[in-house]
Amino acid sequence: MAGTTRRRALTTLGAALAGAVALPAGTALASEGRHGPRPLWRAHAHNDYEHPRPLLDALDHRFGSVEADIYLVDGQLLVAHDPEDLDPSRTLESLYLDPLAARVRAGHGRVYPREAGSLQLLIDIKTEGASTYLELDRRLRRYPHLFTSCVHGRVRPGAVTAVVSGDRAARAPMAAQRTRRAFYDGRLTDLGTAAPASFVPLISDNWTLNFTWQGVGAFPAAERRRLREITEAAHARGQRVRFWATPDVAGPARDAVWGELLAAGVDHLNTDDLAGLEAFLDARRDR
Repeated sequence: MAGTTRRRALTTLGAALAGAVALPAGTALASEGRHGPRPLWRAHAHNDYEHPRPLLDALDHRFGSVEADIYLVDGQLLVAHDPEDLDPSRTLESLYLDPLAARVRAGHGRVYPREAGSLQLLIDIKTEGASTYLELDRRLRRYPHLFTSCVHGRVRPGAVTAVVSGDRAARAPMAAQRTRRAFYDGRLTDLGTAAPASFVPLISDNWTLNFTWQGVGAFPAAERRRLREITEAAHARGQRVRFWATPDVAGPARDAVWGELLAAGVDHLNTDDLAGLEAFLDARRDR
């Protein structure tokens, strides 16, 4: 019960941990709620905008977190991975903000009907952080009822939680605000610092800079201990954990790493393979 309580608390900061439930024979699968398959809150769509239908493909696969890279160009926030891919028609509003607002209106205030969790929108800033964030803040304020907000340190849950990553110069203007509609994506160096979960609800870092194991052979015991120490330290402060650059080629090595991440309590699994992670998480929850 203590684990369930903690997961519910983390939901207010952007994503709930989805626990596996063993059900008697003849009842619905663990991945099925009363009204159909449950959202996969731990599933994070890395570079989501590169899928044929940005946002929509991830939602069809029930993901709880999506990632969009943004560039500030001539006053517009354009979504792309590299500068050469910039397209004036592919704005943050057209690909994410407007579709999310429409979906939440249709869902009576929720991204997933009858599900109380908040979808995480991880926004990775690719241009200078401070100026890009200030423009992002102006855009988010146009959707006053859509986003989780923080007012004088108090978090007010919304259907979508925006978390800002990328260029670290965004941190200063964010920290100076008394009212925010976005939160900051910390690094492992932020663990145990004075930064509260109301400002840094997510701790993300590069897997390959912290662990040598790539899913082949046994997970070194020292690395397994370190992984669990990281998640325990973050969860004790109400923060969630994500690693990027984990193996993402379908096969036993990727599944082995994903399995260890789940076992350690890592909150978001990073992937470009929406169907692959959906199937993996469903298989785990249905056991």
